Amino acid sequence: MPTLVLALFLAFFVLQTMVEAGLVLLNIRHLRRLRAAGAEVPAPLRQHVDPEMARKSSDYTLANARFALVRGAYGAVLTLVILLSGVLPSAADYLSRHALAGSHLFVVFLAGLSAVLSLAHLPFGLYHTFAIESRFDFNRTTWRLWLVDRVKGILLSAAIGVPLLYAVYGFMALTGRWWWLWLFAFLVAVQVVMLWAFPVLIAPIFNKFVPLPDGDLKQRLETLARDAGFRNRGLFVVDASRRSRHSNAYFTGLFRPRIVLYDTLVDKMTTDEAAAVLAHEIGHYKARHIHKRLGLSLAGMLVGLFVLSKLIAWPPLFQAFGFAAPSFHAALALFSLGGGAFTFYLEPVGAWLSRRDEYEADRFSVRLARQPEAMKSALIRMSGENLSNLTPHPWYSRWHYSHPTLLERMAAIDLFAAAETAQLSGNT
Repeated sequence: MPTLVLALFLAFFVLQTMVEAGLVLLNIRHLRRLRAAGAEVPAPLRQHVDPEMARKSSDYTLANARFALVRGAYGAVLTLVILLSGVLPSAADYLSRHALAGSHLFVVFLAGLSAVLSLAHLPFGLYHTFAIESRFDFNRTTWRLWLVDRVKGILLSAAIGVPLLYAVYGFMALTGRWWWLWLFAFLVAVQVVMLWAFPVLIAPIFNKFVPLPDGDLKQRLETLARDAGFRNRGLFVVDASRRSRHSNAYFTGLFRPRIVLYDTLVDKMTTDEAAAVLAHEIGHYKARHIHKRLGLSLAGMLVGLFVLSKLIAWPPLFQAFGFAAPSFHAALALFSLGGGAFTFYLEPVGAWLSRRDEYEADRFSVRLARQPEAMKSALIRMSGENLSNLTPHPWYSRWHYSHPTLLERMAAIDLFAAAETAQLSGNT
């Protein structure tokens, strides 16, 4: 049976690796063909995107795609080495021989594994930030700031993660056969607390948030939020430009969220464009997209804990990877390292749901702000500033993209605007 378990894992793992690499290669080939044919800029965008920007966008896409292939291959090899080399059971035995047991063994083993994985992937993060992002003039992070961020991240992870691991062990070891339900309830509470703590306590550790200055933009956005009945904790600008030239906007919180605008976005968008973007974000909130996604995430976590509860005492699973007997720490390590091979095919489902929500939020923006052209110009501006791929392969975008492509969104906005105009004409 252990041999069958190992063979099944390897089959799914190889399938995952092949699909992910195949999609990246397909996207690269698609983009190169368009470049060769001089069709990097789709016809509907030729009045808005100059060829030089399109070429830079495709260069950025190709650089990231090649990087993803190398990083993916490295990650796959690293995962297989950790799972198949016997290093995990050897590490657990070593810790046991040094008088660690129970909750202490659980925490040290899993925290150590997390630290090793983070260290192993550190060179890729460095290269992406200081090579690729710098090459395309996105990176504004200094070495000092990068190091400070890493130190802050380590301390924060330890402050939150270590107590959390002790709590997880307590629920698994002390609450009987229904431990997975108790642990689920605890993790739901942790999620809710973190949703509150992130904007108030955690995000300010890394970035500076200031209220949006008084002026036409603030007045317009506050009026828009008030007309939509959108109760919030204020409009804030984050100093994202300290680290990157990328621009975005988001809100955070479940009940009275904060609206956060990147300073890079505030500096470059017109008032109408910013209002259309804010109306889009309000649309997400009014349609309860964040709440629904959180619900789906929690449902997935519940299913995962249930499956883990069934596997945690099944010896063949542990024997397949060199463990002499089942244990809580081994179960979580195997589940976190190998579980993705069995769930990766759900990614396109999640991406489709996310794209559906984006269309709904765009429709709300058209209805609330009544500035469809401003919304389209805002999308074009953000796409250009972020060097987004204008022409991804359809299979790649369907699998990975959480947002519709720029062309898809612009076409949908035109349809939404026409429908709104027809409805208003009919009402009059």
